[in-house]
Amino acid sequence: MLTIGDAKPAVHVHASTKSVLPGYECEAYGHRMGSSYHQFCPVAKAMELLDERWTLLVVRELLLGSRHFNDIRRGVPKMSPSLLSKRLHDLARAGIVKRHDDGREVAYTLTPAGQELRPVVENLGAWGVRWIGQVGDEDLDPKVLMWDLHRRVDPALVPPARTVVSFRFSDVPAKVRDWWLVITAEEVDVCDFDPGYDVAVSVTGTLRGMVQIWRGDLGWPAAIRSGSIQLQGPEPVRRAVPTWFPPSQFAAVPRSAVDITALAG
Repeated sequence: MLTIGDAKPAVHVHASTKSVLPGYECEAYGHRMGSSYHQFCPVAKAMELLDERWTLLVVRELLLGSRHFNDIRRGVPKMSPSLLSKRLHDLARAGIVKRHDDGREVAYTLTPAGQELRPVVENLGAWGVRWIGQVGDEDLDPKVLMWDLHRRVDPALVPPARTVVSFRFSDVPAKVRDWWLVITAEEVDVCDFDPGYDVAVSVTGTLRGMVQIWRGDLGWPAAIRSGSIQLQGPEPVRRAVPTWFPPSQFAAVPRSAVDITALAG
């Protein structure tokens, strides 16, 4: 199926919590991140840990490869730092996240119990693409989009020298309108200020158009023909841009003919 981050074999469910969390310090089973449903149903018990606001999105960021606080936060920019800190603390207490502190920096990784949430997150994402077609203007965030785009770049497909791609979104406030991706063989950096390097190609258009490309709702050729996206640069580079920025892992999910959000009215 689709893959979030580096796919790993699924962790088999064991009969006891102790066998799922070898070597991890977690509090007694009675610890809860949220309110109890007071039901013995395993779905209810799992949701007592996982249904608090932002929790599964923090897990999503860890599955996508973020390890440090600031990187996790860039994937959830509307989450306050204090709440993110609390969620990471709670997830660590619950045995879902492991905190590593070498005295210089703190890193977070998922325990086997956390890794076992991979198919849960993947299936939620696939369900959301299949059944919820509407994306409101309030859902469009250039910070999230650029962070997602940078994670999907394959440097092997980009020229070996430093390559800079600029993005300008015409339908957002000026303070978040301009972005740059600086791509090298070693890393991809996201900049919200001009890094001062020569730009290989410029992408201009609407944020919605670029989000549609990212989600797989619209292909690059259709977006360019419609005028929602324009590319400026040498022709060989313009042709290569779509290969540099493959769409979301969920882009290939078949869409339902029925958008359930349209039925609410």
